[in-house]
Amino acid sequence: MSSNTNGSAPLTGIPDIPANISFPREEEKILKFWKEIDAFKTSVKLSEGRPVYSFYDGPPFATGKPHYGHILAGTIKDVVTRFAHNTGHYVERRFGWDCHGLPIEYEIDKKLGIKAPEDVAKMGIGAYNEECRSIVMTYASEWEETVTRCGRWIDFKNDYKTMNVTFMESVWWVFKQIFDKGHVYRGFRIMPYSTACATPLSNFEAGSNYKDVIDPAVVVSFPMVDDPKTAFLAWTTTPWTLPSNLALCVHPEFEYWKIHDQETDSNFVLLGSRVESFYKDYKKEPKYKVLEKVKGSSLVGTKYTPVFPFFKENSRAFVVVADAYVTDDSGTGIVHNAPGFGEDDLRVCLAHNIVTGEGDVPCPVDAAGRYTSEVSAYSGVYVKDADKAIQKDLKASGRLIRQSQISHQYPFCWRSDTPLIYKAIPCWFVRVTTVTDKLVKNNNQTYWVPDFVKEKRFGNWLEGARDWNISRNRYWGTPIPLWASEDFEEIVAVGSIEELMKLSGCERLEDIHRHHIDHITIPSKTGKGVLRRVPEVFDCWFESGSMPYAQKHYPFEGKEEFEKSFPAQFIAEGLDQTRGWFYTLMVLSTHLFDKPPFQNVIVNGMVLASDGKKMSKRLKNYPDPTDVMNNHGADALRLYLITSPAVRADTLRFSEPGIKQLTAKAFLPWYNAYRFFFSQLTVLKKDYDIDFVYNPYAPTPENVMDRWILASTQSLVQFVRTEMGAYRLYTVTPRLVAFVDQLTNWYVRFNRRRLKGEYGVEESVTANQTLFEVLLTLTKVMAPFTPFIAELMYQNLKTCLPTNWDQGPDDRSVHFLLFPEVKSQYFNEDIERSVSRLQAVIELGRAIREKKNLSLKTPLQELIVIHPSDQFHADIRSLESYIVEELNVRTITLTKDESQFGISYKLLPDHKALGQKLQKAYDPVRKAFAKLDEATITEYVKTKKLKLAGYEFQEEDLLAMQIVREFKDSPNYEAQSSKDVLVILDIVQDEILVQEGLAREIMNRVQRLRKKAGLQITDDVAYFYQMEIDPKEGLANVLVSQKDFLLKQLKVPLRPLSEFPDSGLAEIAREVQEVESSKFILLLARDK
Repeated sequence: MSSNTNGSAPLTGIPDIPANISFPREEEKILKFWKEIDAFKTSVKLSEGRPVYSFYDGPPFATGKPHYGHILAGTIKDVVTRFAHNTGHYVERRFGWDCHGLPIEYEIDKKLGIKAPEDVAKMGIGAYNEECRSIVMTYASEWEETVTRCGRWIDFKNDYKTMNVTFMESVWWVFKQIFDKGHVYRGFRIMPYSTACATPLSNFEAGSNYKDVIDPAVVVSFPMVDDPKTAFLAWTTTPWTLPSNLALCVHPEFEYWKIHDQETDSNFVLLGSRVESFYKDYKKEPKYKVLEKVKGSSLVGTKYTPVFPFFKENSRAFVVVADAYVTDDSGTGIVHNAPGFGEDDLRVCLAHNIVTGEGDVPCPVDAAGRYTSEVSAYSGVYVKDADKAIQKDLKASGRLIRQSQISHQYPFCWRSDTPLIYKAIPCWFVRVTTVTDKLVKNNNQTYWVPDFVKEKRFGNWLEGARDWNISRNRYWGTPIPLWASEDFEEIVAVGSIEELMKLSGCERLEDIHRHHIDHITIPSKTGKGVLRRVPEVFDCWFESGSMPYAQKHYPFEGKEEFEKSFPAQFIAEGLDQTRGWFYTLMVLSTHLFDKPPFQNVIVNGMVLASDGKKMSKRLKNYPDPTDVMNNHGADALRLYLITSPAVRADTLRFSEPGIKQLTAKAFLPWYNAYRFFFSQLTVLKKDYDIDFVYNPYAPTPENVMDRWILASTQSLVQFVRTEMGAYRLYTVTPRLVAFVDQLTNWYVRFNRRRLKGEYGVEESVTANQTLFEVLLTLTKVMAPFTPFIAELMYQNLKTCLPTNWDQGPDDRSVHFLLFPEVKSQYFNEDIERSVSRLQAVIELGRAIREKKNLSLKTPLQELIVIHPSDQFHADIRSLESYIVEELNVRTITLTKDESQFGISYKLLPDHKALGQKLQKAYDPVRKAFAKLDEATITEYVKTKKLKLAGYEFQEEDLLAMQIVREFKDSPNYEAQSSKDVLVILDIVQDEILVQEGLAREIMNRVQRLRKKAGLQITDDVAYFYQMEIDPKEGLANVLVSQKDFLLKQLKVPLRPLSEFPDSGLAEIAREVQEVESSKFILLLARDK
């Protein structure tokens, strides 16, 4: 194939591909190139008008630097969206920022020393919010730098921020739609409450950060009013709630015992089944007497004396009630109820009319978690700190009966990492329980990877979902747009700035944060004066769940654009988002449109340090991501992450050596094949004056190995298309590694001489045509996964493309090109079968050589291949030359006759597999296996059927049985077999074969020194030698007997150093070489 093929002009130069490469440095060059051509923006522009592929990017906070979890999720998103773009779609990729909420406020609270709401009131909400605004984008530049360095293409200039007025206005619209449908209400609920952040949390937030803690576990006595010598015993792990106690709860059906404790001369009432546990820690033999046994229901209504007098004005309180929530697996079977601090406590006290819920629920704890003056003895003390003082006071009053500790899991605030409490507060809720069936239905329309997250974790969460507390008693957030009368009987929901202006008469608003709108009132329509905005702001999860609409300012702008992109075809985040972003997206979308907000989801797991612990800056137990990319390259990190268990929602123990290993397995062999291709182009040019130009219209080559590697390449294309269609990113890398092995260790290795031109120039051009097509296709296939190396290779490969071949409107970057279509014409089952058999035979031959420590450079006489199939023989015969060359044997013998080689069979059953299948019936079968004769086994091999102990084993059972061919020991032959074929290798070396092997060793030393000297394949070199040590002149004889072989390989004679001319040549390398027991000086020289 000459330079004028297809009418193209000859190439002016062949790229010089260095032997050693720094992938990180090359990536930095590629980043500059992308910047020069504005690659991402250009690629988006080129895709305008294509079908839309909709992608939503969940917004992170910019108050911290990106970590491996962000890089993992970002890589997943980038791979999928690049693939969508390359397969003919328009993909908008906008970065988003979560700007509101606790993460921001917590940083300001630390900075300014804010401890409670009064501190904010003193400085003013406006000043506080502006402080928050000032740090929102603290690490934005670091984020952009890291994301860009990772090779992720996403739009930072056209990003969305949840604090933008357009975003906030759309959040108002979302809320108003749900409010107008009757799905928003104000409730007095026991909510998980962060005292550090002074705000309630949603249930899914409270469930995201459990920790093992040690808490007090105390048993307290509550004497009966009518029988002061008899006391109920209640167990609690929260002594701080005892000042608010209003009731004791028993189970109506359990049996309770009244016992006399002889040591204290007191009577106690507790659950009968817990008496033994009550006395279990006593060193002495417990002394008690059972006085009475009664059902819990008979205790209801019994009055008792409270431990503290703080709420004694409630005449309905301090009485025994009954409810089935009481359990018998811990404590005393009697639960103390403080309705202001427990969900069941409040429910039970309401049911028994102890409180009405209308302002009479004791909740003597302020926003910062400190007792109010209602509990005078501990006023101003943080509740958790009061546990010790309360226990001390209980002990002094004789009410502390048992005092111990318990280790258990307890919820912590996900932002401040401080213990939560449960507290009664008024909150705004979105109804979820009323749409549970719709949520489940919509979830069933989605596709998840891995699928168990959809069915189990997310599905179960939806089925048990509770109403969502969307309000936060905070400042820096989107204000809840509700204006209400003082009695909350008149409430107006506002859905836009224009609506607020119309209702209130206020001027145009450029900002709708609290300090800009809290003063605005709306006249009442029912004679209640003016309506004022409720003080709460939205939970920031409500904002991120509104992202599909708010990022486009829907419905105020971009209505048509939104409708084209909803629902998203793809989203991806971490496993923790099943109760976070995935959940809020689904709830809001279901309420608004009764449809899922996304179609496909990839859920990633957590990235841990190599020791299995959480990555910690303090412990410094992980390498900095920037350092990893600078040392190994972003492509290597990307491929490592998307191959890991973390892409299947499992945990990954991050291992830097794992990245190195991937580089060695995938990138370096791939790069070497690419470099080898260009080295062969220099040979074509130098030896034959051919400027190689790829011919995309060339007919399918005749060579079997060419056709095989082309078919393998198309199999890879088909595989990646299928797997990416199913969002299984993790399957691609193993297939890539396997393909690179096929390319380098099979195709290039077996065709090296063809590629070099030893079989003629036409064969060389054809082989290089094949290799080029494979490399170009591989570059396009891997572009979404490894964008840097794909670009690097493409920039050089495209110099071989004909000028009149249309790859698209812009071919400056591989990322502007479409993903390859599958060329089904390349598939050929016969060739695939033949090469598969070739590989099987060669691998068995290699195994024998390795076992006998025989180098492949050592020629051997004969390889015998035994197989019963004529087709197998024909397949091997058609590829015989490759086997001869690879295994370095003189002849190959194909035969069906095993008997002449003394082959016998042995059957090894998988006892575990067959035992599981046959259960108890396997014992006689196992014994029968031990008595099998060779004739039966031979028949089994032929028929694939075996009768044994009354059972007939069919072909499907064969996987549980291994056939072993045994070869009679011979000093001259060694055998190796697989289930399909047996090979026998003649391992005897005669003198001629030995000399051929030594000649190959000499060639190996020459090649090593050339490489060490940095020579290119086309560099003309003169070779000289001088023997230093050569027992019996063995190596000297080889240089004579193998002179023709060495001349053919080197293209110039290998001459004695004594013939080195006085002038004309310059020495470029000299080194002592060793071959077996001989040593010689090898010198390389070239023209001055």
